[in-house]
Amino acid sequence: MNRRDILRGAALAGGAALLTPEAVWAAAANAKAGDWTLGLVDVESDLAPTAMTRLHGRAPAELKGTLFRNGPAKFRRPGGSVGHWFDGDGMVRKFQIADGQARMAARFVDTVKRRNDTAADAVITPGYGTAPGPAARLTGPDDANAANTSVIMAGGELWALWEGGSPTALDPATLETRGFKTLRPDLKGMPFLAHPRVQPDGTIWNLGLSGRHAIVWKLAADGALQKAEMIELPRASYMHDFTATARHLVILLQPWVVDRFRMPISTAMVWKPELGTQVLVIDKDDLSKRRVFELPPFFFFHLGDAWEERDGTIRFDACINDDASGTAQNAGLFLQGRHVRAVPPRRTLITLRANGRADMTQETVSAEFPRGDARFAGEARQYSVHLTNEQPERPLFQSVAVRDWKRDRDQAFNFGPRHLVEEMVFVPRPGSSQELDGWIVGTTLNLDAKATELHVLDARHVDKGPIAAWRAPVALPVTFHGVFVQSA
Repeated sequence: MNRRDILRGAALAGGAALLTPEAVWAAAANAKAGDWTLGLVDVESDLAPTAMTRLHGRAPAELKGTLFRNGPAKFRRPGGSVGHWFDGDGMVRKFQIADGQARMAARFVDTVKRRNDTAADAVITPGYGTAPGPAARLTGPDDANAANTSVIMAGGELWALWEGGSPTALDPATLETRGFKTLRPDLKGMPFLAHPRVQPDGTIWNLGLSGRHAIVWKLAADGALQKAEMIELPRASYMHDFTATARHLVILLQPWVVDRFRMPISTAMVWKPELGTQVLVIDKDDLSKRRVFELPPFFFFHLGDAWEERDGTIRFDACINDDASGTAQNAGLFLQGRHVRAVPPRRTLITLRANGRADMTQETVSAEFPRGDARFAGEARQYSVHLTNEQPERPLFQSVAVRDWKRDRDQAFNFGPRHLVEEMVFVPRPGSSQELDGWIVGTTLNLDAKATELHVLDARHVDKGPIAAWRAPVALPVTFHGVFVQSA
């Protein structure tokens, strides 16, 4: 498997029928749709920097920096719209906190996909759940790159990340697009997942998937390439996230597998529970050293940081469903104003024992978007931050929670049913070396105010709610992932 093979497979566009714009618009106009659909509203243009209105409280003087968030923000065009939430044009949001005040800005990532769709006045670019339009022309995966999933800082640049293509470099000050990031000339256009794992020293590990093959990326803190090595996987499994300890990469291969290469991607996948879930553990220093663990079948999008104990036992948390029929498929209905009642993902602790046995403890607590204290990534840790309390009658969550694994305790704050809560991140207190000593920072969409809000919570007392909050003069669609960059 070489670079040409990966690019050919990732760019392959099948002949699936295009979802008609009439069907999309009719469904979006459904009078029964709840007002949670505000979370998938179209944004038509960039948003210039503007002050946010303080609602209550005041941010700690030590809290200074910027929360960058990424997510789709343009879904519908007159000549044809996206077929899935995951395929909207990426827009990076910027929330700055300094001297107790907050400002915001937002800008679309200038991608080939966005330019082509804009010129056609229709979504012709295929994606996760969007079939190719008649005029679609793909020479490689970056022609379909929506740059709409996550962000990471590297070498003074902000990288907007997608699933199957290159990082897109942005100016962190202006959010101007600088272009696709080529980590080495012969690796141009190789896939780079939206969930890199960053060690406490800043070293970046990531994967790029193509069927049963993956490229393992290792980058320095400044984004310079240190290693790029091809590995073979036991199966061609859908993978949005992986995790890592200080010594190992931990790759979960769920039984939602690629049946054939075709577009949209979701139609290429088949659920095969008889395969179970495999966990591939690879030595970071020697990728040929690997162990495979077996677990029951489950579906997942997101994993928490893994850690390794003295006897070699590896533990990590995951947010899992029994199969792929809930979260993955339901998201394709959101843009039609529809939501099918489904069991939300549940928090689960997975243990890989030194003797080769694996087990998992699945809880009743709903959970998604697990995050931790990045200073302890890959090392023994006590806490997880995640969203919880998804309601059956509508998608997305309304609470943020902190899990104490050692004390078997949880604390949570419920923003209430009129908020759509987005992934929240931990920000350490300057000068502190204690885990979870700092703040949780994140955004919600207030359905009553029809506005996006920024919140700061004390990470040790999440249940008391935000200690400071600001409101934007606009409602922005719900994002996926973000990063907080502290300033001096």
